[in-house]
Amino acid sequence: MAIQANAQADAAKGEAIFKAKCTSCHKIESQLVGPALGPVITDETDDKFLVKWIQNNQALIAAKDPKAVAMYNKFNQANMSLFTDLSDADVMNIITYVRTTWKAQQDAPKAAAGTAGQAAEESGPSSVVILSLLGVIVLAFIIILVLNRVIATLERLLLKNKGTLILEEEPEVAGEPVDRLAGLKKLAKNKKLVFFVLICGTLFLGSWTFMSLWTTNVHTGYQPVQPIKFPHDLHAGAMKIDCQYCHSGAYKSKNATIPSLNICMNCHKVISSAYGSKTPSGEIHKIYDALGYDPATQKYDTTKAHPVQWIRIHNLPDLAYFNHSQHTKVGGLKCQTCHGPVQEMKEVYQYSPLTMKWCIQCHKRTEVNMKGNAYYENLQQVHDLLKEGKKVTAALMGGIECGKCHY
Repeated sequence: MAIQANAQADAAKGEAIFKAKCTSCHKIESQLVGPALGPVITDETDDKFLVKWIQNNQALIAAKDPKAVAMYNKFNQANMSLFTDLSDADVMNIITYVRTTWKAQQDAPKAAAGTAGQAAEESGPSSVVILSLLGVIVLAFIIILVLNRVIATLERLLLKNKGTLILEEEPEVAGEPVDRLAGLKKLAKNKKLVFFVLICGTLFLGSWTFMSLWTTNVHTGYQPVQPIKFPHDLHAGAMKIDCQYCHSGAYKSKNATIPSLNICMNCHKVISSAYGSKTPSGEIHKIYDALGYDPATQKYDTTKAHPVQWIRIHNLPDLAYFNHSQHTKVGGLKCQTCHGPVQEMKEVYQYSPLTMKWCIQCHKRTEVNMKGNAYYENLQQVHDLLKEGKKVTAALMGGIECGKCHY
């Protein structure tokens, strides 16, 4: 079967195959078990060789193919799994997906500079703006006091010139006590000052009430203490573990799902200490205790097992419907778009406000890329059938997808 050209390969199909076959050993941008595929596949332009290598690399090495032997030695003679079940077209779809994703990741820093201005628009009034407004109010108050003093002085001069100046009484006459509130009483009789104070008070109380109501039930920065301190900066940052390895539901259902502790044990059955430490980690042992696992005997005691009481961080109101797969799988958004730089967080906190305004702003500026998207291609097919007056079943609308019912 002839190998398809890159232009004819389907990156969307390649992504599905890649996630099913390759993610356990490879990442596109960094090394996992095997090397980072992005630079390797992009630098190697001989597609015929790549197809044969992915399908059966051992056969090429046994035949002493010079390019295969060189690649085998380059990556420390590590044996790669055989994928003889994949057709040439399947492999080309994978190659196209890897190259397309790698190119997009290389172009991402340039795009980030262009969106910096948009992020600033959503951040709301800065502390500089608020302090400036307070400074203006204080300055206006001082100016009013100075003007009042000047006006009072001018009035005294006019009265003195007319010979009608009335001298103020001494603060203490015939042994009477000094009125310590005389100054305040005098200020209270100043109608301009009283009006200014009332205006400022009304504006302050109105602004405070508005901001209090606006931020009700908005928990930006919420960071509860979890029963196990899971360091995302280590796993998703330093170790470059893909989010979907733990939160697999984000790509196929409404909920991202909390990973079971069995996922943790895929690595922590052999890793019992923190990164760079030689002593056993107390947090890892919390996983062992929850599963009833004895690291010495490597056996499980189900009678000692108990669930971990994780505390939910991101929580939408019941009236709001949010589907993770629509945004990650169909929309192509990264987890960081909503959850922020999780790979830099020691412990996860709520990064975005998750308000309706915030969602609407994102929907307004996000362009829909329909090219190579199976969801929108299916939607177009359904529309064409409706135009022709043909029958459209629930199955064509995705009614038999697992995530429609099982989430």
